[in-house]
Amino acid sequence: MRYVLLDRITTLEPPALARGIKCVSLSDDVFVDHFPGHPIMPGALILEGLAQLGGVLLEATMRDKGRHDLHALLTMVDRAKFRRMVRPGDRLELEAHGLRARDEGGQVRVLARLDGELATEAELTFVFVQVKNPVVLAKRKEYLRVWLTGSAEEP
Repeated sequence: MRYVLLDRITTLEPPALARGIKCVSLSDDVFVDHFPGHPIMPGALILEGLAQLGGVLLEATMRDKGRHDLHALLTMVDRAKFRRMVRPGDRLELEAHGLRARDEGGQVRVLARLDGELATEAELTFVFVQVKNPVVLAKRKEYLRVWLTGSAEEP
């Protein structure tokens, strides 16, 4: 994953809710070109952070149903609205609300807030793909551990 746009998961309650944090930093690669002298986080990357959180919620929902081999891939973005600019130094509070999860895929409603005010919202649809590669499965577990605990080490 080139862009990890989720710093921490603070709440994971499948199938209903996940909350997370993205701290936006001037050192993020995207600000070299977007835009010099006027850095703004692209809406597509805000959506990607929300999709990463939503995917974690859907995957956790399926793990609770005994499916530990599924990876959520974003397929559709509906009703996306960008209400506030996101700049370096901002702390995005991300939320994903589970709408549905089935064997073939799922859907979440996502929100991003800045200082308690709505910055971005959308509905995201995912398809599930089966992952059999043990290296990929291990990497996914490592990311989840870091997002939930701040450490890649198993307890």
